[in-house]
Amino acid sequence: MRAMILAAGRGERLRPLTDAIPKSLVEVRGETLLERHLRNVQVAGIRTVIINLGWLGDRIVERVGSGERYGLDVIYSDEGDNILETGGGIHKALPHLGDEPFLVVNADIYTDMPVPRVELAAGDLGHLVLVPTPEYRDHGDFNIEGGLIRNGERAQYTFSGVAVYRPEFFDGCEAGRFPLAPMLREAADQGRLSGTLYEGLWADVGTPDRLATLRDSH
Repeated sequence: MRAMILAAGRGERLRPLTDAIPKSLVEVRGETLLERHLRNVQVAGIRTVIINLGWLGDRIVERVGSGERYGLDVIYSDEGDNILETGGGIHKALPHLGDEPFLVVNADIYTDMPVPRVELAAGDLGHLVLVPTPEYRDHGDFNIEGGLIRNGERAQYTFSGVAVYRPEFFDGCEAGRFPLAPMLREAADQGRLSGTLYEGLWADVGTPDRLATLRDSH
């Protein structure tokens, strides 16, 4: 399995901190979010990681390099100034991700979640890891019913930003900027996404307040 870490975002809500560094290089407990993810995938036996680049991407390249110091082979998918959103970013990186299901991780989460080990059923396009919805959100994203991801007006759980996708999930997509969420909704309606719930340490480092809370909790 190969992995992709989504690290191209501007991190607007974390400004002014992200005026000087990309969001993925924010540090918690003396380690950047990105390097924590790199360590986690390496421990899981993954050796090839694709990192998409956007805002201040050169800082990421300077910090991570070839990936050799982490026991990894790191490939960069540079989006330049035209950030492609999650769907477009993954689609652009597909040539590097191979023919088998691959892992995708949002760089701006902090978690002790192990890399999910899943065998996708024949008709499944992907597998999402959900978490209990944080108090600062007024609704969740999805439900889990019989091991499948389901849409619902009273969605109980939040998408963690950790998932496994088949390359075929992106068949028919055109190159360019597009979001992933509508694709997930459609696949959930079709019953083609499996899912699990993770109830351990997980935080979305999206605002200065959340970052401060996370740092203070350790």
